[in-house]
Amino acid sequence: MPLFSSRAQTSVKARPTLPAASTSWQKSASRGLSSKNRRASIPPWVINTGSLIIMGLLVLLSLSIGVADFSWSGIFHSLINHSANSDSSLLLVSRLPRTIAIILTGVSMAVAGMIIQVVLKNRFVEPSMVGATQSAALGLLMVSLLFPASALIVKMGVATIAAVFGMMLFMLLIHRIPPTDFLMIPLIGIVFGGIIEAVTTFIAYQTESLQMLSVWQFGDFSGVLAGRYELLWLTGGLCVLAYIIADKLTIVGLGDNIALNLGISKRQVTWVGVGMVAMMSAVVVVTVGMIPFIGLVVPNIVSRLMGDKLRRSLPAVALLGASAVLLCDIIGRSIRYPFEVPVATVFGVVGTVLFLWLLLRAPAEQKITRHKVFYS
Repeated sequence: MPLFSSRAQTSVKARPTLPAASTSWQKSASRGLSSKNRRASIPPWVINTGSLIIMGLLVLLSLSIGVADFSWSGIFHSLINHSANSDSSLLLVSRLPRTIAIILTGVSMAVAGMIIQVVLKNRFVEPSMVGATQSAALGLLMVSLLFPASALIVKMGVATIAAVFGMMLFMLLIHRIPPTDFLMIPLIGIVFGGIIEAVTTFIAYQTESLQMLSVWQFGDFSGVLAGRYELLWLTGGLCVLAYIIADKLTIVGLGDNIALNLGISKRQVTWVGVGMVAMMSAVVVVTVGMIPFIGLVVPNIVSRLMGDKLRRSLPAVALLGASAVLLCDIIGRSIRYPFEVPVATVFGVVGTVLFLWLLLRAPAEQKITRHKVFYS
């Protein structure tokens, strides 16, 4: 199904007086699409197939690594004899739930990062840079202190509402920033998230809840067992919803005037996207804790390879996000075996390096673009 219908294309052509100034998102999108056409990039199905194969290998490796004794021969014997043994019990109770939780977390945070980048029209933001995960942790701490016996769904709801309010406040803060200052938005987001995190830490210190807070601030899958991760399936449903409305998100990312001409309600799509990102962040924080930089690194890598059409790039974003978290979890379990390094620590190191590389590379690309425009 084409992104623009013939009627939509006619309506756009009928208005030649659209403003010539474009946002930074539009400039980066045009650079990504032009580079894709210039390099004759690999077809999407090839990238998705390769990513799926890599993820499958990582899944097998993740299921095989652990402190407890485990062998695939015991699984085969259990299947042949139709009887449970220690290997099958370990697989069903611990290894398989942990791997599924890792995959769902990687998929949801990568897709959430792609959505927030489209909504804010900025390549350098993700849920932890707009106050979503920090606000979710603050809401979770408050409801745990005020209503400690509340159900998990209640805590998740409060965390989601807190994440939405945190993102709303952040969007109010950046409302007056010119679109060309695209590097200021993530810097303001880092400061904003740091303030919320400092407030949360102060409250936890005053109430002697620092140990409980540390569980949510560092993403770790060591405590994931059957019955403790199923809430993450909700993020999988939200990712499917994001794929359904991918074309509308793409149009909103192209600019206000284009969305208006194509009959897309920018406000409605924006709030749907913000709500989805807030719920994904809240569910991940409640279940496994914060894992930074997934929503920043993965969408940028995929966009450079496949362009900015979400209908085409979202599957690759989901697969690469799952593979990245799987790889970091394997590294965390292997680097100090039999002890574990949290996934948030491993991905934080890798994500910081890649984020700095993206920040330093952007001005160079702008200089090249200005040089070409000047001499054209």
